[in-house]
Amino acid sequence: MMFPPRYSNPDYWKESGIIQEARFQTSLSGGKGGQNVNKVSTKVEIYWSAERSVILSEEARTRIVEKLASKIDNDGEIRVTCDTSRSQLQNKKTAIDKISIIIAFCFKENKPRKASKPTHASVKKRLEGKKIQKDIKANRRKGNYE
Repeated sequence: MMFPPRYSNPDYWKESGIIQEARFQTSLSGGKGGQNVNKVSTKVEIYWSAERSVILSEEARTRIVEKLASKIDNDGEIRVTCDTSRSQLQNKKTAIDKISIIIAFCFKENKPRKASKPTHASVKKRLEGKKIQKDIKANRRKGNYE
């Protein structure tokens, strides 16, 4: 089935309302930040289920579940985490960007491959190789003592 081109745009998914369906969870994150790491929950995790989404059509839902089968856990949720920044808000924005890109990737249509012709030089090289092989085999024949 053909999907609208906007489906392959991550910005569309940010504004579509799937973020309201997502569940956010924060926790302490490791890494740089000094005392901030030990005190503030800056790591952000997003859990979103395509199967329970009311925004998606049935075709879109099956496409996402099919394409992201390896990323979906036993609960049927896609989990995205981000702990790169010292700011929880920045990590939340980054995680939303990540999940939007993942969903948009499901609707990206691959261009059909065009078969290419061999180049003139490669054809010539192949024929030269065949000619050499022909001469080698011809010299092996019995009675070829001219």
